[in-house]
Amino acid sequence: MGSSSNQASLLLQKQLRDLSKNPVDGFSAGLVDETNVFDWSVTIIGPPDTLYDGGFFNAIMSFPQNYPNSPPTVRFISEMWHPNVYPDGKVCISILHPPGDDPNGYELASERWTPVHTVESIVLSIISMLSSPNDESPANVEAAKQWRDMRDEFKKKVSRCVRKSQEAL
Repeated sequence: MGSSSNQASLLLQKQLRDLSKNPVDGFSAGLVDETNVFDWSVTIIGPPDTLYDGGFFNAIMSFPQNYPNSPPTVRFISEMWHPNVYPDGKVCISILHPPGDDPNGYELASERWTPVHTVESIVLSIISMLSSPNDESPANVEAAKQWRDMRDEFKKKVSRCVRKSQEAL
């Protein structure tokens, strides 16, 4: 193991211990496999008073060997219908984009990944994303169009996702 992956491993172990000692409302997190600190299983509870309320959405958070210098990827394995989630479940929010200037010019460098982010701040950002979708730069164009133009259809699709997530418990 290189020194950067060793540092990443120690940092992730510390974040896991901190979350075990001081759980945060709205989600739970643990390792997918006890032998690998780089892949986490996260369950996000649909935020109250949102379309996702009552859902239990599972995701995998995969950290690179050079964490915290590079962001993890987060992918829902539960069915998810949201403008900022790709059809394959991958979450698209600014803080998960590589640090520095946005090659497309949509985001400020200050909105992108910085090493100060923790598992907690990432998941809280995803919960916030569920509460207020950004349809300006959607990952799922179809969901974004539906969110803008056919809100009732969007709500129906999300409530199906919520029901499915409850059945999976």
